[in-house]
Amino acid sequence: MDTKKLRQKILDLAIHGKLVPQDPNDEPASVLLERIKAEKERLIKEGKIKRSKKSAKTSDTPHYENVPFDVPEGWVWTTLGEVGTWQSGGTPSRSNKTYYGGNIPWLKTGELNDGLISYIPESITEEAVANSSAKINPTGSVLIAMYGATIGKLGILTFPATTNQACCACIEFNAIIQLYLFYFLLSQRNEFIAKGGGGAQPNISKEIIVNTFIPLPPLSEQQRIVMEIEKWFALIDQVEHGKSDLQTVIKQAKSKILDLAIHGKLVQQNPNDEPAIELLKRMNPDFTPCDNGHSEKLPQSWCLSRLKELCSFLSRGKSPKYSDNDKTIPVFAQKCNLKEGGISLEQARFLDPSTICKWSEVYKLQTGDILVNSTGTGTVGRTRLFNESYLGQYPFVLPDSHISVVRAKTGIIPQYLYAYISSNKIQQYIEDNLAGSTNQKELYIGVLEQMEIFVPPLAEQQRIVQKIEELFSALDNIQNALEV
Repeated sequence: MDTKKLRQKILDLAIHGKLVPQDPNDEPASVLLERIKAEKERLIKEGKIKRSKKSAKTSDTPHYENVPFDVPEGWVWTTLGEVGTWQSGGTPSRSNKTYYGGNIPWLKTGELNDGLISYIPESITEEAVANSSAKINPTGSVLIAMYGATIGKLGILTFPATTNQACCACIEFNAIIQLYLFYFLLSQRNEFIAKGGGGAQPNISKEIIVNTFIPLPPLSEQQRIVMEIEKWFALIDQVEHGKSDLQTVIKQAKSKILDLAIHGKLVQQNPNDEPAIELLKRMNPDFTPCDNGHSEKLPQSWCLSRLKELCSFLSRGKSPKYSDNDKTIPVFAQKCNLKEGGISLEQARFLDPSTICKWSEVYKLQTGDILVNSTGTGTVGRTRLFNESYLGQYPFVLPDSHISVVRAKTGIIPQYLYAYISSNKIQQYIEDNLAGSTNQKELYIGVLEQMEIFVPPLAEQQRIVQKIEELFSALDNIQNALEV
């Protein structure tokens, strides 16, 4: 379930008048607007308020043409400037130390959270307000970001505060309730972003905001709409919480499956299987099992080996010379092992073809190669299984020096070895044996060579791999269902 799309759908239904039924007894929004305009005119004539630059000198309701959609009877199209009083903020000069550290909260748009603003870390002084374009916004003001990556982000003040110039605030509400305005603005985020113009510093202006059309329901219907939105959003919150919990369970389940697999507890042993020791001696007549006390914990037909004994090729790649023009031979780098899983050559760079003679055939990646990221905090140890289908139209791909290639001998199923190296047991072994500084961790090839591997009989390797694939497929189907 795509909860983000579901929220947007609910907001779209709300502003189209399709979320709650209309009540013919509600006072039409046009009547409410006329009454508010008449009251403004009275106050202007009495000198109690000044006429704004854009205020019409007539109380006639303006007729809006080319509106985005038809609204229900009792609704009216108007603008955000007609239903609220808006003001933008400012940033007092940083060079004046007396402007900061006062008792007036000063919000930056990065602190908007699409909800109630209950904490603002920075504050300014009354002197700063008096000598800058920063303005105090009252409790309950609805804030919207106008610049940069935060365009359209919202907040509602729970105490009086100022903002920087990248924020616009609705400080008074005419014919509209606060939360209906908030949810309308939330529904329009993509439209505001589109109006920002892109570029390095996209932005919308206060003028764009106040001239934005808004479909205005009767006041009573606004209240019903807000209640219905909040009911649905509360349900979605529960789904998202459960979804997060389920994703954690799926991750833990996969980890447990691998742990059971490498300890001989995922599938039953078959006494008719050829013992792993026979397989390993056939691969290497001089093979001697390593025994450090683990043997007694393994199933009877299993054997303990070092990774180097199981590989026909185990090596770091080479430092390539790259070509900016020739796009023939990609070089496999750590970023090709995708964080979210799988492999992609989209970000690969390309080898200078004049240097291909320095690479022997053995470095060309093959189906079944296990590729282990071997440098860099946060990425070292990431393990993926290569398949030549990833090549697409490329003839072959070569690993750079930040990748270790683990190529299994015949008799060791690559998928089993991949599952083993991906398990928490081996990932912890890698983490415990890294070298280098905090910022540049290094996995030496010797650490991989000496890695202990629990080797099942070949037939059991096949059963283990089949079971892992079966269980992982079921879990992936659940995961995919969450994202629909």
